[in-house]
Amino acid sequence: MSANQRDAQQQPLSRVAATTAGTLSIALENQTFSSQVYAYIAGQALDNNNALFLLQSDGQTAYYPSSPSGNGSPLLQNVAIALGAPGNVVTVTIPRIAGGRIWFSVDSPLTFLLNPGDPRPGLVEPSATNPSDPNFNVNYSFAEFTFNESQLFANISYVDFVGIPIALTLQDTSGASYHVSGMPADGLATVCAELRAQTARDGRRWSSLIYTRDGQDIRALSPNNGIVMHPDWFATYWTPYVQQVYSRFASEALTINTQAAFGDVTGRTGPLGNLNFGDAGVFAPPSSRDIFSCSTGPFATGDNAERNTIIPRLAAAFNRSTLLLPGNQGSDFPNGVSPPQYYTDPTTNHYSRIVHAANLDHKGYAFPYDDVAPDGGVGQEGAVMSGTPTLFTVTVGGRNAYVA
Repeated sequence: MSANQRDAQQQPLSRVAATTAGTLSIALENQTFSSQVYAYIAGQALDNNNALFLLQSDGQTAYYPSSPSGNGSPLLQNVAIALGAPGNVVTVTIPRIAGGRIWFSVDSPLTFLLNPGDPRPGLVEPSATNPSDPNFNVNYSFAEFTFNESQLFANISYVDFVGIPIALTLQDTSGASYHVSGMPADGLATVCAELRAQTARDGRRWSSLIYTRDGQDIRALSPNNGIVMHPDWFATYWTPYVQQVYSRFASEALTINTQAAFGDVTGRTGPLGNLNFGDAGVFAPPSSRDIFSCSTGPFATGDNAERNTIIPRLAAAFNRSTLLLPGNQGSDFPNGVSPPQYYTDPTTNHYSRIVHAANLDHKGYAFPYDDVAPDGGVGQEGAVMSGTPTLFTVTVGGRNAYVA
């Protein structure tokens, strides 16, 4: 999931209009090459005590499932919204939702299940890391969004995997238009080709992240999800780089621009081999799992607010491999570095590098803290947002994808 739970959608795609009644109209457009395309919308209904919400197949009727008696129980309503032939648009209506996702599948519908829960049931979503999941061999993707009283916020996400291209366009009452291009129709093929090429260069498990069915590439997992399935993958990948970083900052200071009330915070590697940021605590050398997940080991958040502002920035600096750049480019993050300098070290998050290159506008969440940017810099996360939305367009498939 994205760092700030943001989602985006694209082009002659889908339209979303916020109303005083607290509903949003979303136009979903099929820009695949298939007539068997389905959409699903789920989240927590903010105006209904955060109840689990799914939209029924007519695109208008809310479904609030009750808690079932056992795990893996089927839904009692049809929630597959058929999008029709390529180029067709289906307009749907949703209430205010937090933690929302819009799922798309091609050629086969998705299966959602329920687990018991209090005060609401748990939704069992498709899993790209569980071979026993009924959706494991289905070609699908999703975007994330929140629509509340303050704004619509949406983004495309590759934090879990790359699949079917999704794009977003949002217009608001000021006349402004915000667009995230996504990938073209052959985006997944481009990503898979580059992952295979990277493995040919460094011998690492990048090509193993590709899931293939019947000779066809279905999705490319993020390294974080690859490690979920195979913990030994990339186990020592980051070790030499991390050692060099911690060695560097034993003799000079690392400055993290918290971009918050804490201002610039400096740290050094202490005698015990940890980065010490004073009141923000110490950061032990991260493992590959810590770096790719951004959420374990030294990057696990807690009660220390100052530390919690350092974690996203330090995790992003590792994923983008900027900490060994010369001078303050490497020792001042994120303000000392700009996007052309990301991923330039041979040891880097090559999945993220490849994913950004494959997007027409180079934007989209490729790791959890991909929204970290210099003050006044251009965001990399592929998000659209507005407090006064008038039109939201979401497209699936990548045909006719464009850069605004």
